[in-house]
Formats: sequence, structure tokens, C-alpha cells
Amino acid sequence: MAIHEECGVFGIYHEDRDCARATYYGLFALQHRGQEACGIATVNDLELSCHKDSGLVGDVFSEEILDKLDGTMAIGHVRYSTTGGGGRDNAQPLTLKYVKGSLAVAHNGNLSNTEALKTEYEYKGAIFHTSTDSEIIAYIIAQERLACGSIEQAVMNAMPHLLGAYSLVVMSSRKLLAARDPWGFRPLCIGTRGNAYVFASESCALDAVGATFLRDVLPGEVVWVYEGELYSMRMDALPKSSLCIFEYLYFARPDSIIDCQSVYGARMLAGKYLAREYPIDADVVIGVPDSGLVAAKGYALEAGIPYNDGFIKNRYVGRSFISPSQQSRERAVKLKLNPLRATVANKRVVMIDDSIVRGTTAKQIIKLLRDAGAREVHLLSSAPKFISPCYFGTDIPDKANLIAVHNTTEEICRMIDADSLGFLSLESLAKIAPDSACAFCDACFTENYPFEIDSSVQEEMLQCVEL
Repeated sequence: MAIHEECGVFGIYHEDRDCARATYYGLFALQHRGQEACGIATVNDLELSCHKDSGLVGDVFSEEILDKLDGTMAIGHVRYSTTGGGGRDNAQPLTLKYVKGSLAVAHNGNLSNTEALKTEYEYKGAIFHTSTDSEIIAYIIAQERLACGSIEQAVMNAMPHLLGAYSLVVMSSRKLLAARDPWGFRPLCIGTRGNAYVFASESCALDAVGATFLRDVLPGEVVWVYEGELYSMRMDALPKSSLCIFEYLYFARPDSIIDCQSVYGARMLAGKYLAREYPIDADVVIGVPDSGLVAAKGYALEAGIPYNDGFIKNRYVGRSFISPSQQSRERAVKLKLNPLRATVANKRVVMIDDSIVRGTTAKQIIKLLRDAGAREVHLLSSAPKFISPCYFGTDIPDKANLIAVHNTTEEICRMIDADSLGFLSLESLAKIAPDSACAFCDACFTENYPFEIDSSVQEEMLQCVEL
């Protein structure tokens, strides 16, 4: 299955320069969040430069390009698209020049009122050059800057117009900013490296550039760096925080800390709760690489069953969950996973995966194990059943494509040819991140959205999903 605008953002302010390369390394650490396109924008002596293209970070940038980009500030972006589509034109950061100077914006998330905003501003004379909601954000910030005295106030003034998920890094000719929507749907953190400040979607990107974690950007907060100093302001009225719970289950790297909670620790707990809910008489526990591995270890420890590697993963094939089309997802499964016969042959196998959405990938993987000689295959999902689409940046498709909406657990089990099947309970899901500073959005499992999604937004968003 695919992910809606599940991207990664990075920014650095460093008066001693070296910003383009630091951003390059930061994007490498965030490559798991998007593999379609990437880009870096920099400011050098108040001049904005940008290079972006379709492809992986290592393919898009060269030493020569990085040499030309270097400056005292930089922001970067890795992109997976559904909303807006792929291609170089929709790659980020988005850059624009207007009467107040230059602006660059990188966005992780998905607005729920994109069409309404686009119509409103087009009737005011706006001309949009891409089909992304990110361009609308950049345009609104520029418009607000014309009416106030600073770029940070412009970002703050833009936020009430934006409904949905957005973690932003923004760069003007003199300031580097980070902002997070008032619900905190997507993560964003702050680090330091000497006299440099760094913003990133995940703390693993701070580690990659030798930065020390400082804190998370709070929901509804705008943080900015000016002349080497860090400043902050925050919205007055804030809703209940709603960090996407799937960050802990799938999106984030296990070595990241998100809103005070270890991703690794959350996945271990998910596995342990699965073991308590579904005790199985088996010979070995395996995980589906990569996001199922830690939960599998948690299950094995709790159940007292040996854990072993069940698959060898081809590291040069992208994550099938965020491959843009169903055909490419199915092809990617066969290319990237090969079962280890020594582990599974003639064994009763418990296999842990992070989720089951359409069921097609699960069926393929189970067939791989049976072809390798597995005697039994018991599939457990470290996520509950998906019963509703997401409008905030996770491409959980409409209900017609969710296998759990139309089938019971027993029916799904037969469809995917498993010996047994289980899903993490909602009660256990609520306990996998005990240290998190944020509450969660679990609407794809419960239909309890953080705010009402009207019918026009539902139709608009579902038209954007590539099935």
C-alpha cells in the first residue's frame, strides 16, 4: 500500500557553512520516509539556490552540485507522493520569489482543506504551478508576510488557515524556521551541533550529522533561528494532540525518538502485547523486514519462542508499502524478500508484520514461506484492523480497498492462506507508547478523527489516492 505525502524534512543553520552536505547526510537518514524525489535549497549571502529531482538522494546529488549549493542555511526534503502526483515539478523544497524576498518551504503531511484553499486563492488571483498542497502553504505564508513584520509571524498567521497535517521547515534569506500543526500529526525535532541548529523529521537524522537532540517542536509551535539564536512562539488555543500512531508502528526508523518515546521500545511493546493476546505453539518467530522485525523480537521474548531471521532483504528495493502503484508494490515484494529455508523449512512459524491493509502483500509473503517449506504460518499484525481512510498524510485508501472492512478475521485468514491470523487490539495499541508526550490519532483503526471531516473533503482526498 502507498503513503500519502509521507515525507521527510531537514533544515540546518550554521554560520560556518557546510550546510548543503549536512542536509545531504540528513536526507540519507530520512530516505525511508520518501523515495520518489528529493531536493536541497540553500542560502548563500542572501541568495537562494535549489536543486531537486526525481530519485534517491544518492542519485540526485553529486559533489559538484553540493559544492555549488553550500551556504549558511539549508533545507531538504525527501518525497513520496500521492496527493499532487510524482515527478520533478512537484519535488521539494518549493521556492518562490516575491516582493519581500525569497522563500523556500519543505512540508511533511497532508492538508484536509486543499481544494477549498486553492479555490479561494485562485479567485484572488493566485496562479499555482504544481498540484501539491505544499505550494498552497508557501503561497499563504508569502501573502501573510506582506501584512506583517516578520517571516515567523507570517508562518504563525498562516497556520489557522491550514487544516490537517503539516510539519514544515521554512527558509527566508535571513532566517530558518520550523513549524508543526496544532494537532502534531507529524513529528519534528530540534538539535544542536556546536553553534549550529538543526531541524529534522526524526532524531535519527540528527544522529547522522553529529547533532545532539535538544527537544521536539511542540504542536502549534513556530521555532526560528536568526543570527545564531533560537526563538519560539506558540498558538494560544490548541486542540488535543494527535500524533499519528503509525509513526511508531511503521514510518519512523526504530532508532528514532519521537515526542519522548523510543520507536524501538514502542515496537517491542507491540510484540509483547501480541504474545499475550495470541499465544501460539510454534518453533520460530520471524518478522517481515524492516518494520516487523522489532515487534517480532518483542513477541519472541514474551512468548519464550526462538527468534530468527526469516527473510533476506534486498536493500536496493524500496519499501513496498510506499511504492506508488499496486503493480509496483507486488513486484517489489518478490524482488526484495527471499525466505531463509534454514529458518523456516518444516517449522511452525509465527510471522509478525506491521499491518495488513489490502491483504495482497501478506498473501504473497505467506506463499514465499510455504514454498520454502514452512509447515505452518501464523500471521500476526502489530497494528489493529484498518477500517477507515486517513486524511492527514497516511495513504490508507477508501473502504472499498480495506480487506478488514469487508471480511472477518477468519475470512481474511483463508484468503491469505495463513494457519491463523491476529491483529493487535485497540486496548494494547493505546499502551505501546507510554512515554510519548503526545496523544494519538488512531482514526484509521477507530474512525474517531481529531476533527470532523466533511463529505466534500472526503471525496477530494479519496480522488487523490492512487490504487
